Amino acid sequence: MQRLQAYRFELKPNGEQQRLMRRFAGSCRFVYNKALAMQQERHKAGEKKLGYASLCKSLTEWKAQAETLGLSETPSQPLQQSLKNLERAYKNFCEKRANLPVFKKKGQSDRFRYPQGIKIDQGNSRVYLPKLGWIRYRNSWDVLGKVKNATVSQSCGKWLVSIQTEREVEPPLPHGEAVGIDMGVARFVTLSDSTSIEPLNRFKKHQQRLARYQRRMSRKVKFSNNWKKAKARVQRMHSRIANARKDFLHKASCQISQNHAMIAIEDLQIRNMSKSAKGNSEQHGKQVQQKSGLNRAILDQGWGEFRRQLEYKAAWNGGFVVAVPPQYTSQTCPCCGHVSKDNRQTQAQFECVDCGFEENADVVGAINILARGHRVLACGEPVLSDRSMKQEPAEATRALAA
Repeated sequence: MQRLQAYRFELKPNGEQQRLMRRFAGSCRFVYNKALAMQQERHKAGEKKLGYASLCKSLTEWKAQAETLGLSETPSQPLQQSLKNLERAYKNFCEKRANLPVFKKKGQSDRFRYPQGIKIDQGNSRVYLPKLGWIRYRNSWDVLGKVKNATVSQSCGKWLVSIQTEREVEPPLPHGEAVGIDMGVARFVTLSDSTSIEPLNRFKKHQQRLARYQRRMSRKVKFSNNWKKAKARVQRMHSRIANARKDFLHKASCQISQNHAMIAIEDLQIRNMSKSAKGNSEQHGKQVQQKSGLNRAILDQGWGEFRRQLEYKAAWNGGFVVAVPPQYTSQTCPCCGHVSKDNRQTQAQFECVDCGFEENADVVGAINILARGHRVLACGEPVLSDRSMKQEPAEATRALAA
């Protein structure tokens, strides 16, 4: 089977190479924004959106213009890749997988991609990028497979390269049992075998320090040297929090995917769960401060990234992930099937009012998720939408069990 895998390294460019990379990133950002503005103008005029081929013709015209002569010094393939990214962004929006494309900003979208022409010399810890030459990198692990593309990005003053490779591997044999996973805030994940993983809560640990750095930054004159130093300090703090979270998620997903052949998880709508409760000027929200704290806690867990990592790592290890509807998993008794909100009197304890079964609420949720995962595989039970679940709990459970 074919395996696509990415390897990320920190680059160690010289001064001239850093200047060129900043120029390349700015040119790609300029092309993306100019193409997006053109598409928006055509939409307002009632005209059809241009395709990738038409945008490439416009790119040739932009290179010939006097005010955009810097585009000719940038490799053509990264510029064309920016147009492909815009095309993909519109496609994701039409398929309701993302929001409408927005303009990219300097300092937040400093990146460009080479679809081909990359060479890597692991023995000497250097990589060749077109129009940049050989660049040394921090060689932390071996790159396996044939190099397909490379993405260069900047983060907190450091330049990074992500190299994607493709290689042929033997089809893995699944090992381990099936498991259900209940994700939460008090516990990061709880498995159906009663084991659990405690959350990292990296943002919560550094929240006060980050707020102090942000207050110092707000007192500086914008775009002054002291403001730039304060901004760099805030960016480094955000980077450390994100890196710690990624490391935690990778370790947790590896541990679960390597020891279980089937993984059942909840199909959570994280964007809806973390919406603000402020409301509007006509109808004010309720318990805004409490909901804001819950939203921070949810986003600090990284549930979406954890699911993404589980899916591809389970496939690498011969297993698979199945998503199930999350409705009433913590209110359903796994013994008698009785559904009631009274079954969960407290946040942590589950006690069935019908048969008296007692267990930790998160463990009960994981057991019900695993049972629904088996039903999805055996009977093709669909993941019900929110509209179809607007019924009484007992009716919803009978529909799930049908």
